[in-house]
Amino acid sequence: MNAIAKAIDTLNEVFGRIIAPLIAVITLVVLYDIALRFFTGRPSDWAFDITKMLFGAHFMLLAAYGLRHHAHVEVDVLKRLLSRKKQAVVEILGYLIFFVPFIYMLLTLGWSFFMRSYSRGETTYGVVSIPVYPIKGVIVVAAFLICLQAIAIVIRAIQQLREESA
Repeated sequence: MNAIAKAIDTLNEVFGRIIAPLIAVITLVVLYDIALRFFTGRPSDWAFDITKMLFGAHFMLLAAYGLRHHAHVEVDVLKRLLSRKKQAVVEILGYLIFFVPFIYMLLTLGWSFFMRSYSRGETTYGVVSIPVYPIKGVIVVAAFLICLQAIAIVIRAIQQLREESA
Protein backbone atom coordinates (compact mmCIF):
# COMPACT_ATOMS: atom_id res chain seq x y z
CA MET A 1 0.00 0.00 0.00
CA ASN A 2 2.89 2.33 0.65
CA ALA A 3 3.97 1.91 -2.99
CA ILE A 4 0.54 3.11 -4.13
CA ALA A 5 0.77 6.20 -1.91
CA LYS A 6 4.28 6.95 -3.17
CA ALA A 7 3.17 6.55 -6.80
CA ILE A 8 0.27 8.96 -6.24
CA ASP A 9 2.61 11.43 -4.52
CA THR A 10 5.04 11.21 -7.43
CA LEU A 11 2.27 11.72 -9.99
CA ASN A 12 0.95 14.83 -8.25
CA GLU A 13 4.46 16.14 -7.60
CA VAL A 14 5.43 15.85 -11.27
CA PHE A 15 2.10 17.22 -12.46
CA GLY A 16 2.31 20.13 -10.03
CA ARG A 17 5.83 21.02 -11.14
CA ILE A 18 4.73 20.96 -14.78
CA ILE A 19 1.65 23.13 -14.16
CA ALA A 20 3.23 25.64 -11.73
CA PRO A 21 5.14 27.57 -14.44
CA LEU A 22 1.81 28.27 -16.17
CA ILE A 23 1.66 31.34 -13.93
CA ALA A 24 4.48 32.82 -16.03
CA VAL A 25 2.38 32.39 -19.18
CA ILE A 26 -0.55 34.07 -17.44
CA THR A 27 1.72 36.93 -16.41
CA LEU A 28 2.98 37.35 -19.97
CA VAL A 29 -0.57 37.48 -21.33
CA VAL A 30 -1.53 40.13 -18.75
CA LEU A 31 1.61 42.15 -19.51
CA TYR A 32 0.88 41.94 -23.23
CA ASP A 33 -2.65 43.22 -22.64
CA ILE A 34 -1.41 46.05 -20.43
CA ALA A 35 1.19 47.07 -23.00
CA LEU A 36 -1.41 46.98 -25.76
CA ARG A 37 -3.72 49.22 -23.72
CA PHE A 38 -0.89 51.60 -22.96
CA PHE A 39 0.41 51.92 -26.52
CA THR A 40 -2.81 51.62 -28.51
CA GLY A 41 -5.42 52.67 -25.96
CA ARG A 42 -7.35 49.46 -26.59
CA PRO A 43 -7.05 46.02 -24.97
CA SER A 44 -6.80 42.84 -27.00
CA ASP A 45 -9.96 40.94 -27.86
CA TRP A 46 -8.77 37.69 -26.32
CA ALA A 47 -6.33 38.29 -23.44
CA PHE A 48 -8.91 38.77 -20.68
CA ASP A 49 -10.72 35.52 -21.50
CA ILE A 50 -7.48 33.58 -21.84
CA THR A 51 -6.20 34.98 -18.54
CA LYS A 52 -9.36 33.91 -16.69
CA MET A 53 -9.24 30.45 -18.22
CA LEU A 54 -5.54 29.88 -17.57
CA PHE A 55 -5.79 31.13 -14.00
CA GLY A 56 -8.75 28.84 -13.32
CA ALA A 57 -6.88 25.88 -14.80
CA HIS A 58 -3.76 26.79 -12.83
CA PHE A 59 -5.69 27.00 -9.57
CA MET A 60 -7.62 23.76 -10.09
CA LEU A 61 -4.73 21.68 -11.39
CA LEU A 62 -2.47 22.65 -8.49
CA ALA A 63 -5.05 21.68 -5.86
CA ALA A 64 -3.80 18.08 -5.61
CA TYR A 65 -0.21 19.32 -5.42
CA GLY A 66 -1.29 21.63 -2.60
CA LEU A 67 -3.03 18.76 -0.81
CA ARG A 68 0.11 16.65 -1.15
CA HIS A 69 2.17 19.38 0.53
CA HIS A 70 -0.49 20.24 3.15
CA ALA A 71 -0.75 23.76 1.72
CA HIS A 72 -4.52 23.89 2.25
CA VAL A 73 -6.10 25.30 5.36
CA GLU A 74 -6.57 22.64 7.99
CA VAL A 75 -8.33 23.05 11.28
CA ASP A 76 -5.97 20.95 13.33
CA VAL A 77 -5.94 22.96 16.56
CA LEU A 78 -7.69 20.18 18.44
CA LYS A 79 -6.22 17.36 16.36
CA ARG A 80 -2.70 18.23 17.55
CA LEU A 81 -3.74 17.49 21.12
CA LEU A 82 -4.68 13.90 20.23
CA SER A 83 -2.43 10.86 20.11
CA ARG A 84 -1.08 9.82 16.71
CA LYS A 85 -3.53 6.93 16.60
CA LYS A 86 -6.50 9.21 17.27
CA GLN A 87 -5.17 11.71 14.72
CA ALA A 88 -5.16 8.95 12.11
CA VAL A 89 -8.75 7.98 13.03
CA VAL A 90 -9.87 11.62 12.75
CA GLU A 91 -8.11 11.88 9.39
CA ILE A 92 -9.81 8.76 8.02
CA LEU A 93 -13.24 9.77 9.34
CA GLY A 94 -12.84 13.31 8.04
CA TYR A 95 -12.08 12.07 4.55
CA LEU A 96 -14.94 9.56 4.62
CA ILE A 97 -17.54 11.96 6.01
CA PHE A 98 -16.61 15.20 4.26
CA PHE A 99 -14.29 14.47 1.36
CA VAL A 100 -15.97 11.48 -0.29
CA PRO A 101 -19.35 13.22 -0.83
CA PHE A 102 -17.62 16.40 -2.02
CA ILE A 103 -15.33 14.68 -4.50
CA TYR A 104 -18.20 12.50 -5.74
CA MET A 105 -20.22 15.64 -6.48
CA LEU A 106 -17.23 17.37 -8.06
CA LEU A 107 -16.54 14.41 -10.33
CA THR A 108 -20.13 13.70 -11.38
CA LEU A 109 -21.32 17.29 -11.71
CA GLY A 110 -18.00 18.36 -13.22
CA TRP A 111 -18.29 15.62 -15.83
CA SER A 112 -21.83 16.64 -16.81
CA PHE A 113 -20.75 20.31 -16.82
CA PHE A 114 -17.89 19.41 -19.19
CA MET A 115 -19.99 17.14 -21.42
CA ARG A 116 -22.74 19.74 -21.80
CA SER A 117 -20.15 22.34 -22.83
CA TYR A 118 -18.40 19.92 -25.19
CA SER A 119 -21.62 18.73 -26.85
CA ARG A 120 -22.71 22.31 -27.50
CA GLY A 121 -19.28 23.44 -28.68
CA GLU A 122 -19.45 26.21 -26.09
CA THR A 123 -17.23 29.21 -26.70
CA THR A 124 -16.62 32.56 -25.05
CA TYR A 125 -18.73 35.54 -25.96
CA GLY A 126 -17.02 38.26 -27.89
CA VAL A 127 -15.10 38.93 -31.04
CA VAL A 128 -12.80 35.94 -30.54
CA SER A 129 -14.70 32.73 -29.80
CA ILE A 130 -12.44 30.62 -27.60
CA PRO A 131 -13.59 27.06 -26.78
CA VAL A 132 -14.63 26.75 -23.13
CA TYR A 133 -14.95 22.97 -22.76
CA PRO A 134 -11.21 22.29 -22.30
CA ILE A 135 -11.20 24.50 -19.23
CA LYS A 136 -14.36 22.85 -17.93
CA GLY A 137 -12.65 19.49 -18.49
CA VAL A 138 -9.94 20.66 -16.10
CA ILE A 139 -12.49 20.37 -13.29
CA VAL A 140 -12.73 16.61 -13.85
CA VAL A 141 -8.97 16.14 -14.18
CA ALA A 142 -8.36 18.18 -11.02
CA ALA A 143 -11.03 16.27 -9.08
CA PHE A 144 -9.47 12.98 -10.13
CA LEU A 145 -5.98 14.11 -9.04
CA ILE A 146 -7.35 15.41 -5.72
CA CYS A 147 -9.15 12.11 -5.19
CA LEU A 148 -5.94 10.18 -5.81
CA GLN A 149 -4.05 12.37 -3.34
CA ALA A 150 -6.75 11.82 -0.73
CA ILE A 151 -6.37 8.07 -1.25
CA ALA A 152 -2.63 8.44 -0.54
CA ILE A 153 -3.40 10.39 2.65
CA VAL A 154 -5.89 7.77 3.84
CA ILE A 155 -3.40 4.98 3.06
CA ARG A 156 -0.84 6.74 5.26
CA ALA A 157 -3.41 7.18 8.02
CA ILE A 158 -4.24 3.46 7.89
CA GLN A 159 -0.52 2.66 8.07
CA GLN A 160 -0.25 4.98 11.07
CA LEU A 161 -3.06 3.05 12.78
CA ARG A 162 -1.33 -0.24 12.07
CA GLU A 163 1.98 1.04 13.44
CA GLU A 164 0.35 2.38 16.59
CA SER A 165 -1.54 -0.90 17.14
CA ALA A 166 1.56 -3.03 16.77
